[in-house]
Amino acid sequence: MQLVESGGGLVQAGGSLRLSCAASGFTLDDYTIGWFRQAPGKEREFVARISASGTGTAVADSVKGRFTISRDNAKNTVYLQMNSLKPEDTAVYVCAVGRFAYGTSSSSAYEYWGQGTQVTVSS
Repeated sequence: MQLVESGGGLVQAGGSLRLSCAASGFTLDDYTIGWFRQAPGKEREFVARISASGTGTAVADSVKGRFTISRDNAKNTVYLQMNSLKPEDTAVYVCAVGRFAYGTSSSSAYEYWGQGTQVTVSS
């Protein structure tokens, strides 16, 4: 079972990026998917999640109105669209899946994690 993130990079403030999280070795259909991020010297924090059905989503207050999470089960992939990026969004972004993580933003509910992709926003 593997999760692979992609789409990170260096972008100027105000710019956009779309992160992808692709699963291999299993299907995402039955899992809640979460995106988390960790900046240097800071704790890992919840960014967004989407339910197995795709009908339930949630985003952190710090990214509300700027980030959108979506999923394409046919492609076994989840996306994080990030708009109006700010320097404080700079972090390693990691996706995670949890079979019983519906409705929770706690990282402990997520069973499998990717390696992460670096997002750097310059001012």
